[in-house]
Amino acid sequence: MIEIDGSKGEGGGQIIRTAIALSAVTGTPVRITNIRVNRPNPGLSHQHLRGAEFLAKITDAEVQGLKLGSKELVFAPRRIKGGDFDVDIKTAGSISLFLQSLIPAALYASDRLRVRVRGGTDVKWSAPIDFLRFILIPALREMGAEIRIELLRRGYYPKGGGLVQVE
Repeated sequence: MIEIDGSKGEGGGQIIRTAIALSAVTGTPVRITNIRVNRPNPGLSHQHLRGAEFLAKITDAEVQGLKLGSKELVFAPRRIKGGDFDVDIKTAGSISLFLQSLIPAALYASDRLRVRVRGGTDVKWSAPIDFLRFILIPALREMGAEIRIELLRRGYYPKGGGLVQVE
């Protein structure tokens, strides 16, 4: 199991997103401690929680610490499976940041994966959804990734309500 101290570096959510995505892709369990401990609202936020819950679902992972505000997360994935899913971040939490965990894993799914995500599409402190639509996804396609993203509705802080579909 790989051990990661989440307070190192910038100490934010990117550590969580990257660690669980790479854990899912490699099948290597990861334990993240001190999650966002130096932030005003430490621990897992809604957006981190939904990302970890979703990756746990599509990898049949064994998970510990999967709750709002948790400062420690253990993620032990199995095989990445496909399917048709709906995810509601339940806040204006960033869909773009949620997709940073999903996309690497989706590229290795055993079957087609389609996900509809509700949340914020254009929110503070994260890339707007148009960065994914017009920059990241086309760049991944140039590298051979079969991925499609569709913006169905924009969502802004504080309500969210945006809707994006990724296949």
